[in-house]
Amino acid sequence: MAQTQGGEPGDGAAEVLDRPLPDGVRRRVVQIVADAFGQLTVGELPAQLRQYARFAPNRRAKFAGNAMAAALETDPLFRQRVGEKFREAQGELCGALDSGAPPPAADPLDVAAAAYVLRPAGWVKLVTAAGEEALRAHAERADEESRAELERLREQLAGAREQTRAETERLRAELDAARRETEALHRKLRAALSDVKRGEAALRKARGETESVRAEGQVQVSAAESENRRLKARLGEAEAALEATRKAAREGRSVEDMRVRLLLDTVLEAAQGLRRELALPPVSVRPAETVDAVEPGRMTPKDIAARALSEHDPAILDQLLALPQAHLVVDGYNVTKTGYPQMPLEKQRLRLLGQLSQLAAQTGAEVTCVFDGAELAAPVLLAPPRGVRVLFSKPGVTADELIRQLVRAEPPGRPVIVASTDREVADGVARAGARPVASAMLLKRLFRG
Repeated sequence: MAQTQGGEPGDGAAEVLDRPLPDGVRRRVVQIVADAFGQLTVGELPAQLRQYARFAPNRRAKFAGNAMAAALETDPLFRQRVGEKFREAQGELCGALDSGAPPPAADPLDVAAAAYVLRPAGWVKLVTAAGEEALRAHAERADEESRAELERLREQLAGAREQTRAETERLRAELDAARRETEALHRKLRAALSDVKRGEAALRKARGETESVRAEGQVQVSAAESENRRLKARLGEAEAALEATRKAAREGRSVEDMRVRLLLDTVLEAAQGLRRELALPPVSVRPAETVDAVEPGRMTPKDIAARALSEHDPAILDQLLALPQAHLVVDGYNVTKTGYPQMPLEKQRLRLLGQLSQLAAQTGAEVTCVFDGAELAAPVLLAPPRGVRVLFSKPGVTADELIRQLVRAEPPGRPVIVASTDREVADGVARAGARPVASAMLLKRLFRG
């Protein structure tokens, strides 16, 4: 029921609801506020609603519905402004509400929402009646849905009964078939039992026959043993005859040995005569001279290191590269990250390879630069510079291991120089016979040009 407070009796602004606003009416009220929202200036909006001024009407109704409903209830001035905009849009409905005679064909929810916004005399009754009407409509819809659900369940029950009847018939048929199959199995079982009995009789007969065969076999084994002893005696006789034959052969071989020796002497004398006729010179190269080693007076990498030069002097590297067939192996990223680590990896590679190309041209040494393939994000499109072999380690293989493989592939005695600051690499290549030098020494030589 409506109550009056703070005004004359019958004043719609003084009436209040004694129950929550029905959901259907509340949704219509929020929609009315959302439609009028965009027609008001920011200054005409309550402070709590100004943040939604730029929202689209649909988003405004979705995200600001509670705030708009609260502002409409607590702010009479805002409610008046919204009512004015609503009168401009729905003048006929508003006039009917002011006269106390809402249109009979109008939706009760629309009438109640308009009455809630405009607050004419008796608006509480209109809102309450709309709520009751909505409840009745909801109840009618629920009743219709219940009847439809009941009818659907009845149909499902009838279908289930029919399906159960069919399933029962099918199970009965299967039961009859199973009974017949069981009877057939019983007959087969009886036949199988008969077969088992016959089999047992046959087994007893077979055992008797086996005993007879075993006895006969024992007789045959005794005969075989006698034959074996006779054959062993004949074998002894054959071995004695063979030994006599061998002795006669040894006595006759001395003549054959003499003939072979005479033939060999004839061949040797013929070979010497042929050498004199062809005037062949004596052999100047001996097999021992084909073995690669260091002879007295020749330089080795260890001899170079023993000279009176600082171990960090790049002149040592020049002397090493001046050795015959010298091979310089460079730990690429170890050198670049020692010399210019702030550069990107691609520019590090390009700068180092350019310097190594100049060094190869100056010294004539073979140069191989090794990079770690694990550092690559994609295949490298790189044209190696003249005189420098560029290698990337395969997946799962480090650059250090690749360097050790290169050193082990070289023949013993060839000067191999490995430029790396990595102690593990240096120790490994030194054990393999290579000469390790620090990356800093190579960088000094490269910067010197």
